[in-house]
Amino acid sequence: MVSEKDLEAVLEELRRLRTRVPQLTGALAAGVDGLVVAHDTPGVAPEGLAALTAAALGVSVRMADATGNGSFRELLVRGEHGYVATYAAGRTAVLTLLAQDRVNVGRLHLEGRRAGARVGELLDAAEAAAQAAPATRATARAASAPPTRSTRAPRATTAEARTTTDS
Repeated sequence: MVSEKDLEAVLEELRRLRTRVPQLTGALAAGVDGLVVAHDTPGVAPEGLAALTAAALGVSVRMADATGNGSFRELLVRGEHGYVATYAAGRTAVLTLLAQDRVNVGRLHLEGRRAGARVGELLDAAEAAAQAAPATRATARAASAPPTRSTRAPRATTAEARTTTDS
């Protein structure tokens, strides 16, 4: 589970990206499962965009794999009125950008790749911290628990001890 602080950091990265590329009309970070992580998408339903991104991602991953071109990195769709660009963002997320048709595509890719890497770092670190937290809590509980008595084997009598050592 991603903390509120981590989600705010992702949202801030999306806002900075939209400042760096003024022709962007929206930015969305989503899980590969199609669930919204953070969005800055005025006029576009983020849940629907995240679901469509997951569907396109599924096809793109299979296409890259089938052609032997390695793992998914990015997808660009050019429509009559603009672009939809999707970038890998860490192990479990993607970044989808919406841009006007007059955007400099090279700049879109440059900034999109950088932002995708940054969002991926934030989300991967948050996921690692969330997975480490239960282990840390369990260790802390074990350390604060009263010591348990260990069971010992009964002591051997002197006669028994002699028979095992003398034989």
